[in-house]
Amino acid sequence: MRFSLLKAIKNTHRHPVNKILHVIGLLLYVIAILVISGNVVNMNVNPYASLILFMVAITLFLLGHKIEGNIRATTWVIIFKYLKKSIGDRSKPTQQGK
Repeated sequence: MRFSLLKAIKNTHRHPVNKILHVIGLLLYVIAILVISGNVVNMNVNPYASLILFMVAITLFLLGHKIEGNIRATTWVIIFKYLKKSIGDRSKPTQQGK
C-alpha cells in the first residue's frame, strides 16, 4: 500500500473550524516570513514580531487539530512519516522477477 502525502493531509483537515484556523495560521506564517525578510533588508521591523506571529500560527494549527481530534496528525508529523517511509522504501532492495 502506497502512502499518499496529499491524501493524508486532506484526511486530517476535515473539520471546518480546523480549516479556518489553518487559513488564519497560514496567513500569519506568510506575514511572519515577510517580517523576517524585512529584517534581512534592514527595514527596521521588530524581530520579536515574527517570533510572536510564528508562535500564534503554530498555536492555531495545534488548536485546529485538537478540535479535529487528531493532534498527532499535524502536517509536520505527517511529512516526517512520509519522508521516513520514502527513505525506508529506497533503502530496501527491490525484488525483481516477482
